[in-house]
Amino acid sequence: MTTAGPLRALTSGSALEVAPALLGAVLSHTTPEGTVSVRLTEVEAYLGVGEDPGSHAHRGPTPRTSPMFGPPGHLYAYFSYGMHVCINVVCSPVGTASAVLLRAGEVVAGLELARLRRGDRVPDRDLARGPARLTVSLGIALDQSGDDLAEPPFDLLLPERPLASATGPRTGVSGVGGGAAYPWRFVLPGETTVSPYRRSPRAVD
Repeated sequence: MTTAGPLRALTSGSALEVAPALLGAVLSHTTPEGTVSVRLTEVEAYLGVGEDPGSHAHRGPTPRTSPMFGPPGHLYAYFSYGMHVCINVVCSPVGTASAVLLRAGEVVAGLELARLRRGDRVPDRDLARGPARLTVSLGIALDQSGDDLAEPPFDLLLPERPLASATGPRTGVSGVGGGAAYPWRFVLPGETTVSPYRRSPRAVD
């Protein structure tokens, strides 16, 4: 079970520090249907105002992005392409926006429930292989944006020690934020649940 202190201490840092430390962490979410837990294998870091042209917070707070400027260790959820919900762990002190997008992971508990949510023909490897798929498997809703990840119905169990990771440009980000100058995608090498890298056709190096 998450202890709020260590989670707060970790997430009070910049998303660039927090992102690799979240690899191997296990995020759980409980609903009336049951609990699903996902071990994180792929994440991306996003910074704040004026620092990161690929970030939702680059131009300042909006009603949608206000959780990014809120307490660390909380959830930032957003609607992507009008179809999918994606989730982030908020980082940095209150008032300074940064967050870690949870891109992929391995379902390690609640496998049957995750299969029910994603479809019984989906290979187990693909249940949470991608940010929208991960959110669906966990059963997290858009209106949970701003919720505390150290409190029920969430649990975020951090790894005992940092794991070796590989880095590269962020997936699907346009402009310079998706180029080689922002190698802020972190993955666990060799993990089959890591999603394929797809460069945005509008990314600029």
